[in-house]
Amino acid sequence: MVARPRSLIIRWTSLVPALAVLLLVLTWGRDLPGVVVALVTMVLAGAVLAAVHHAEVVAHRVGEPFGSLVLAVAVAIIEVALIVTLMADGGDKSATLARDTVFAAVMITCNGIVGLCLLVASLRHGTAIFNPEGTGAALATVATLATLSLVLPTFTTSKPGPEFSTFQLTFAALSSLILYGLFVATQTIRHRDYFLPITRQGDVISADEHAHAPSTRTALFSLGLLGMALLGVVGLAKGVSPTIESGVEAAGLHHAVVGVIIAMLVLLPETIAALRSARRDRVQTSLNLALGSAMASIGLTIPAVALASIWLSGPLVLGLGATHMVLLALTVVVASLTVVPGRATPLQGGVHLVLLAAYLELAINP
Repeated sequence: MVARPRSLIIRWTSLVPALAVLLLVLTWGRDLPGVVVALVTMVLAGAVLAAVHHAEVVAHRVGEPFGSLVLAVAVAIIEVALIVTLMADGGDKSATLARDTVFAAVMITCNGIVGLCLLVASLRHGTAIFNPEGTGAALATVATLATLSLVLPTFTTSKPGPEFSTFQLTFAALSSLILYGLFVATQTIRHRDYFLPITRQGDVISADEHAHAPSTRTALFSLGLLGMALLGVVGLAKGVSPTIESGVEAAGLHHAVVGVIIAMLVLLPETIAALRSARRDRVQTSLNLALGSAMASIGLTIPAVALASIWLSGPLVLGLGATHMVLLALTVVVASLTVVPGRATPLQGGVHLVLLAAYLELAINP
C-alpha cells in the first residue's frame, strides 16, 4: 500500500515537467484566452510541486549544502532569463523591471521564506536552531550585494536619475559575480560545516539518518526533470504575465506589483522546499535556500542585465526609492539580530512576516 502512492508520486512528477514544457512551446508568444490561462495556471502549480520533489531528490543525493545550492542557482538562472526576455519585450515599462523583481525576491526570501520557516520550526519544535556563522556570512553577502546594486544608483551623479553609468554598472556586475563566487566557494569547500544543519546540542548533521540516498542514476534523472520543471514554471509565468499585467492595471495598482507576483510564482518551489525542511527541524537548510536564492537573484541578475543593456534600448533603472531603502535597511538590521543568537522563537518569525506584509502593502498602495 505504501509503494503504490510513492509510485504514483514518481509517475506524476515525471510527467508534469514534460507537460509544462510542451504547453510552454504551444503557448509561447501568443495571446491566451481565459480558459487557456486557467489551464496554464494548473500546470504551473503542478510544475512547482514537481520541482520541489526533484530538488529534494537531488539534495538528498548530494547532501547539504550542495542540495539547496542546486535549487537556488537553477531558479535564479531561469529567473534571469525571464527578466531579460521581459525587458526585451516590455518597452518603457521594462526600465524598472530588473530592480522591482530583484528587490521583490530579496524581500520575499529574507522576510517571507525566513519568517515562515522560523515560525513553523519554532512552533513545532520549541525554538528554531541554526548555525549563526554560515547564516551570518550569507546575510552579509546579501546585504552587500543589495546595497551595491540597488541603493548606490540612487545617489550616484554620473547619470541623471537612479541609474548607473556604464563604468559603474560594469563594476557592480563584476562585484556581484566575485562576491557570489566567493560565497559559493566558502559554502561548498572551505567552510562547508557552517552551512550544514545542526542538532539542538550544536552537533553538525552531515547526512539524513532516516532514509537511504537515491542512486546516482535517479539523482541525474531528477536533475534533468528539475530543470524542465523550473523552465516550465518561469516560462508559463511569463505566459500568464500579460493577464497579470492587465489585471493589475484594471485594479489601478502600481506596475511594480507585476514584479512581485512573478517573483512569488518563481520562488514558490524554494518556499515549499524550505518549509518542508523547517518542519523536519532542518532550519539551516531552509535558511540556505532563502538567503542563497536572494544572493543568486542579485549576483546573477545584475551581471545579466548589465550585459543585456548593450543591445537593449532604453534606460536601466536600478536605484530604489526612499521607502524601499528604509525597508531594506530595516530588513538587514532585523535579520542580523535574528541570526546572532543562532536560535529563534515565533516572535522573530512574526517580525519578518510583518516586514513582508509592509512591503506588499506599500507595493499595492505606495
